[in-house]
Amino acid sequence: MATVTLISDAEAGPEVRAVFDDIRATRGTDYINNFWRALAHDPALLAATWARLKAVMGPGALDPLTKEMIYIAVSAANACEYCAHSHTAAARAKGMTEAQYGELLSVIGMAAQTNALVSALQVPVDEAFLI
Repeated sequence: MATVTLISDAEAGPEVRAVFDDIRATRGTDYINNFWRALAHDPALLAATWARLKAVMGPGALDPLTKEMIYIAVSAANACEYCAHSHTAAARAKGMTEAQYGELLSVIGMAAQTNALVSALQVPVDEAFLI
């Protein structure tokens, strides 16, 4: 259960409506995720977060599917159920196959295991890896 109410379109002030309109236009959908509706309690935070996310997830050196898959991995590492679901849906919409998803989960699981082992053992970083 959310700790704040989710701001509906009818409750949204002009600043929030402007961000919601940009989300709709950018994503080509009428749907506004609950995340944005929760952030709408603070219009400045909503606008700043949307602007940063739009820039980071927009065109760049990494393709859109790779960015979504990275987002899934970080969401798993941070135990963010909402983001894991949201970005898995986005990755699937961008063409992620079940085979890719399975392999991604294998990599996430392997990295989590080896990270935990290295941390527990306090293994020093090899000189060859220090650049």
